Amino acid sequence: MSEVKVKQSPAFYVLSFTSMWERFSYYGMRAFLILYMANDILDPENGHLGGMNFDDGTAGLIYGFFTGACYLLPLLGGFLSDRFLGERRSIFIGGVLIMLGHFTLASSGADVPFFTGLTLLAVGNGFFKPTTVTLIGDLYEQGDKRRDSAFTIYYSIFNGGAAAAPVLCGFFGETYGYRYGFLVAGIAMAFGILLYLILGKMYLGDLGKIARHKLVKQDNIKKEVRQPLTKEEKQRMLVIFILLFLVIAFWAAFEQAGSTINLFTKDYFNKSIGNWSVPTSWFQSINPVFIIALAPIFSSLWIFLSNRKKNPSTPLKMAMGMIILGTAFLFMMGAVIERGGDNPDTAVKANVLWLLGFYLVSTIGELFVSPIGLSMVTKLAPKHLGSLMMGVWFLSFFIANIISGSVLGFIASMGAYKIFLIIFCIMIVLGIILFFLSKKLVFWMHGRD
Repeated sequence: MSEVKVKQSPAFYVLSFTSMWERFSYYGMRAFLILYMANDILDPENGHLGGMNFDDGTAGLIYGFFTGACYLLPLLGGFLSDRFLGERRSIFIGGVLIMLGHFTLASSGADVPFFTGLTLLAVGNGFFKPTTVTLIGDLYEQGDKRRDSAFTIYYSIFNGGAAAAPVLCGFFGETYGYRYGFLVAGIAMAFGILLYLILGKMYLGDLGKIARHKLVKQDNIKKEVRQPLTKEEKQRMLVIFILLFLVIAFWAAFEQAGSTINLFTKDYFNKSIGNWSVPTSWFQSINPVFIIALAPIFSSLWIFLSNRKKNPSTPLKMAMGMIILGTAFLFMMGAVIERGGDNPDTAVKANVLWLLGFYLVSTIGELFVSPIGLSMVTKLAPKHLGSLMMGVWFLSFFIANIISGSVLGFIASMGAYKIFLIIFCIMIVLGIILFFLSKKLVFWMHGRD
């Protein structure tokens, strides 16, 4: 039995570290975005309000629609990349728009710059997200067992940026005014673009320079035949859509970390170390830190199991991830019980270990779903639809973030305990359903697992 090789190419690391800087900018901003919208903290330099002073429900909806748009627009960005631009040009355009979005948010606390900045960020994500992932998938031939491992390593690398960002951007944002946090995020994206341009010329060659539609069209002219989708290709695409539908609930639950649980952390947990209180935004680093620690373990695990022909199928991994994420919300329910209810004015604060437990277990669930899903799309999508189908996959994140943002509006009437209990039950049930569907889905994948 031949062993699976684990070495990755320099091109893989160029794309991964480019994504790392983009994730730094995104998660640095995301760490305090809901706090910025829902609070009226004074800017110590010029005395005007550093926050937008929205109520929690409005802030949650804006947060949900913004983060959702960051995952909806990859559908358009992926189409434009496949049809006209090519991945390399799309990545550059996306990076520049993201940089400009952060700088626009940093320029003023008024409504117009705020919503303009969010729009630039969302459109930039539309160009950036699907194309980097698709190019990484192009580095591996079909059947290459390194693919799942590579996407797990990729996940670990870009989460390095996501781990550092809330600490650095959050420090400047919560200490000197939120606009400084946006400024740091924009500078990080500018640095990422510069490295991408320099290292891309050295290691990426012609990869992604020509739009996929043009490449397929040229290939069809050579063959003098237009190739329609085969039955197997249609069934593989059906698998993508089925899993897309099921993981909507996963991401709706997972994204509570940036909205509901972020505000919950601010009011409900004991964050004091002596006389110092840990900034709320810093807790957004916990998830990526756990990813960095755990992703190499999971990457090696998938290789180890592949070499022994015991690697679980993609649908089975994702089913397990959904169930694991559901159990994470038991920790949040425990936190609510410890403090004696949902009233934020209650003197008793929950032990922060409940929060750490939630992030640890939810991160494990994420590693069973997110990098595996990205890898799955690059394996199953027809070549000429690669970036577009990656955009379709991100559509699940769009719907999920809209749902996630709306949850804040129900906390006041239903209470946090009931919300967490409902999420727990939904995730367990959907995970079991996917478990029983897994064999049929593997059959429709026709060997591309």
